[in-house]
Amino acid sequence: MIGINIYLALIAIATLLSLYRVFRGPTTVDRLVAVDIMTTITTGLMVLFALQYKRMIFLDVALVYAVLAFLGVIAFARYLEGGI
Repeated sequence: MIGINIYLALIAIATLLSLYRVFRGPTTVDRLVAVDIMTTITTGLMVLFALQYKRMIFLDVALVYAVLAFLGVIAFARYLEGGI
């Protein structure tokens, strides 16, 4: 289980760096990319929880979350582009 703790520490560092970009991003696109990175980090965190707790339902939740996050980012990118 020490490996999972190392991964959790790396995820925490990645989350902090992404949060920095969300708040300090010079453009809206930079902030959108940072939010997309945070959704990817959250998906990875759900997979790690599935491994740690041996509950495969977390993998299903992670997959659905990843698809919805992808669609949300695509929709917001289209909005920023000016199209529907």
